[in-house]
Amino acid sequence: MGQEICAPRRDAKAGRAEADELTKRPRWLMLLATLGPGITVMLADTDAGSMITAAQSGARWGYRLLLLQLLLIPILYFIQELTTRIGIVTHQGHGELIRDQFGPKWAWFSVATLFVSAVGALVTEFAGIAGAGLVFGIPPVLSVSLAAALLILITTMGRYSFVERTAILIGLFELVFLPGIFFAHPDPSVIVRQLTGGQPLYDKTYWLLIAANVGAVIMPWMVFYQQGAVVDKGLKPSNLKFSRLDTAVGSVVTQIIMGAVLILTAATIGRVAPNTSLVNVQEIAHSLTPFLGQGGKILFAVGITGAALIAAIVVSLAVSWAFGEVLGFRCSLNNTWREAPVFYGLYSGGIVLAALLVLLGIPLISLTVAVEVMNALLLPIVVGFLLALGWRVLPQPYRLKLWEKIVLIFIYLLICSLGFYTLLQLI
Repeated sequence: MGQEICAPRRDAKAGRAEADELTKRPRWLMLLATLGPGITVMLADTDAGSMITAAQSGARWGYRLLLLQLLLIPILYFIQELTTRIGIVTHQGHGELIRDQFGPKWAWFSVATLFVSAVGALVTEFAGIAGAGLVFGIPPVLSVSLAAALLILITTMGRYSFVERTAILIGLFELVFLPGIFFAHPDPSVIVRQLTGGQPLYDKTYWLLIAANVGAVIMPWMVFYQQGAVVDKGLKPSNLKFSRLDTAVGSVVTQIIMGAVLILTAATIGRVAPNTSLVNVQEIAHSLTPFLGQGGKILFAVGITGAALIAAIVVSLAVSWAFGEVLGFRCSLNNTWREAPVFYGLYSGGIVLAALLVLLGIPLISLTVAVEVMNALLLPIVVGFLLALGWRVLPQPYRLKLWEKIVLIFIYLLICSLGFYTLLQLI
C-alpha cells in the first residue's frame, strides 16, 4: 500500500543500485559502505543544544550526571536499532509507515510532533552557530548567513552518499572535546566521590537537568531521520548486521562526547564557580578561558559549530522526508532539485526560517534547556509510535524477541515517567 501512496523513494534508483553492489563486495567493504546513517544521526544527536545542556550539567552539578550519560547508551541504541530495523525491512520511512498502518490522521499527528521538536532544534543550532561566531569576532548576520548558505549548497553537490559523507566530516569536529579533558585536569578522586556519594534528588533543577539530558539524547527527529536515511541509502536486510554496528558505534561516540563536555566544565567552571550563568556558547567559551586559555575557548567554539551544522542537516532532512512520506511527493536525495522541488524547498525553507528567527533576535536565554525538556515531553509519543510499528510490521526472522520487547517496554515506561514528572515540575 505504501508504495502506491507515497512516491518518496520509488525513483531513488541510485540508492538501491548502490545497495545491490554492497552485497557483492568483500565483508569489510560492505561494512564501510553500510556505515553512515547511524554515525550521522548520533553525531547530530550531540548538537549545540545537547552540548550546552551537558556543559550546564557539569558546571552546576559537577560529575554527578556523568553516569547518566553512560546509562543512556543502551537506551539510545535500542531505540535507534529498532528504527533501523523497521526501515531496512519495510523499505518505508517513518511517516509513510504510520500512514499505512494507522491512517493519515495519526501520520499527521506524528509529523506535527516532529515539526514542534524540529523548529526548536533548528533555532537552537543557529543560535549556537551565532554564538560560536561571536567567539571569533564574527557578527551573527555573517556567521548565520554563511552557515545557511553552506547547508543549502551541500544538497546541490551530489546524491545521498555525498550529503552523508559531508555531514559526517563536519560532525567529526565534535571530537575536539576529547583532548580538552586532559587540558582540564579532572581529579579522579572527585569524580568517584561525586558518582558514589549522595545525589541531590530533592532539588527540582537537578531533575529538570536529568530530563533535559534524556531529551538531549533521544529526539523525535532522530527516529524520522535514521529510518528515512536507511531507505534513501537503499540498505537491504543483508546490511542489517552492519547497520546495527553503525548504530552501536554512533551511540557510544555521541555519549562519550557528551561526557567529555560535562567533564570539561565540571573540572573547570564547576570546581570554582558552580553558579556561573551558562546560557549560551559565548558564556561557556569565555568561562573556560581562565582555565584553558584562548585555546580552550576556540576548541569549544569549533566543536559547537561542527555539532550545530551536522544537526541542522539531519533535522532539516528529517522534516522534509516526513512531509514527503505523508503527502507522497518525491523526497529523495538521489533526486535532483528539478525532480524533487518540494522536498528541497522544504529543506531550504526550514533552514532560512530558523536563521531569520535567530537574526531577528527572538529571546534565546532559556531556549536550549527548554527545547531538551520539550523533547522529553514529546518522546513518549514518538517512541510509542515506534514500538507500535515494531510490534506490527516486522516479519520473521526480524520480529522482536520477547527479551527485546521487555527491554523496550521498560525504556518506554521510563521515558513516560520522566516526561510526566517533568510536566508536573513545570506546572
